[in-house]
Amino acid sequence: MKKAFEPNVAARLKTIATLMPSGVAIAEPDGPVQADGTRSYRVVTFEALDRRTDEIARGLLEWGVQPGMRLVMLVPFSGQFIELVLALLKVGVVVVLIDPGMGRKHLIQCLSESLPDGFIGIPRAQAIRTLLRHRFPKAQWNVTVGRKWFWGGKTLNQLIHLGNNTGKEFSIVRRELEDSAAVIFTTGSTGPPKGVLYTHGTFHSQIDRIRERYDIHRGSKDLACFPLFGLFDAVMGVTTVIPDMDPTRPAEVDPERLIEAVSQWEIDQSFGSPALWNKVVRWAEQRGVKKPFPTLKLILSAGAPVPANTLERLRGLIHEDGEIVTPYGATEALPLASIESREVISQTGPASAKGKGTCVGTRFEGVEWKIIEISDDPIQCLDDVKVLDVGKIGELLVTGPMVTKEYVVRADQNAIHKVVDGDQVWHRMGDVGYLDEYDRFWFCGRKTHRVRTENRTLYTIPCEAIFNAHPMVYRSALIGVGTGEVKTPMVLVELQPEFSDLNDQDRSELVDELHELATRNPMTRRISEIMIRKEPLPVDIRHNSKIFREQLAVEYADYRV
Repeated sequence: MKKAFEPNVAARLKTIATLMPSGVAIAEPDGPVQADGTRSYRVVTFEALDRRTDEIARGLLEWGVQPGMRLVMLVPFSGQFIELVLALLKVGVVVVLIDPGMGRKHLIQCLSESLPDGFIGIPRAQAIRTLLRHRFPKAQWNVTVGRKWFWGGKTLNQLIHLGNNTGKEFSIVRRELEDSAAVIFTTGSTGPPKGVLYTHGTFHSQIDRIRERYDIHRGSKDLACFPLFGLFDAVMGVTTVIPDMDPTRPAEVDPERLIEAVSQWEIDQSFGSPALWNKVVRWAEQRGVKKPFPTLKLILSAGAPVPANTLERLRGLIHEDGEIVTPYGATEALPLASIESREVISQTGPASAKGKGTCVGTRFEGVEWKIIEISDDPIQCLDDVKVLDVGKIGELLVTGPMVTKEYVVRADQNAIHKVVDGDQVWHRMGDVGYLDEYDRFWFCGRKTHRVRTENRTLYTIPCEAIFNAHPMVYRSALIGVGTGEVKTPMVLVELQPEFSDLNDQDRSELVDELHELATRNPMTRRISEIMIRKEPLPVDIRHNSKIFREQLAVEYADYRV
């Protein structure tokens, strides 16, 4: 008889532990690098991970934690982070995941509006929670990962001891596909962060499509430079090798630490932001390192468009048959589409450099999308939208099993971002672009970042590509300055690191060269305000890649043309 499907996504770990009990689930650095370039790692097998998460889950239930409660995770990314999230999912808890680097104001506000029933956190997080207890009136179930001081609740060790003393067998709490599994916050790159509700079905859809499209198989080893992907690894039978880096600052990674991990573990795949891979490419070129990642056969990079020249240079650092893929999506809907580096380098990249936008590729299975006329107003019904023809720029509307249905923190945003069509919910991505004749989406920027001038509407990604083509430019940002709806376009430029100390005369000459570049393209020829920044452009915490153009617009609000 065929075993009944268990909708709780954490049940996948039980299956993996049965199929490959002695396989390595997690490996994380445990001590300094040795003289021979290696280091010791703390290793957890799939069987041990399953057993450990059962122990934590049993302790939670014995203590009185109930399915459906919301518990906030405030533990840095690590093997322990993976253990805790999977344990919480096993008991049907709704895990609240949040970027601690989003800033104190947003962090406290998001946590408060989550209405948590408790916190799983390191001592420092619990101390802050205690001082601000009036902001979290329901938070009665608090677990300290480490030493507990003057606050209540239990330590993780006490919780495990409590569960082990019951003598009871643990069974994963039954959840349905539509049941809540997590609240994950957006980066806040285009406004205050929003809490997105993930169901167990959402996670299943994401895992299945990522595994199938990228041919990820049991026994692979992943260099997990992005925390959420480490959770996916564990339920796909993939070893998560945690690198020696701060995951909230991927642009500051030490490439030698990545090389050490890849070499020691013969890692074949990795997920990292464009900022991380750009740092790796520049480091390798400056030191003449030819092929530091010979075993890497799959790189995933997401969070922002990856330039074709970066992809081409990165290809030379990995296995000759390796693939570099760029999944496209958002916290609310991921993955939606994907494109491989060879297609970018040979086909779409040259068009992008000429201001055609960034091609993010073709749809994942089950995704439906439309390009509709841009509007800043709510859409009450799908019948109210005007679908645009191929090649016309509009806003992207998507639906599919991996597309989330609602915000539960800042729920007022549901009216703006969601369109209900019977049993189907469509999500307004907030991205603008167009579909080509091959049904590929070409991303042209965020809807809120478009600059409306007297003559036309300018979109960030196509315009910035013209300036980014200059060899001295690392990246640029188009913003609108002035009062009223009609703005004056301004381009702010961040230079490549080796050119950051240019003198005033050289900067003036560079601005002239950028003006000349702009005049050659009909799209940018009316942009006369070009400024080279001495400071880096502000970017998001999660990927260090998304430019905070709203912040720049405020910074230059008083600029007089």
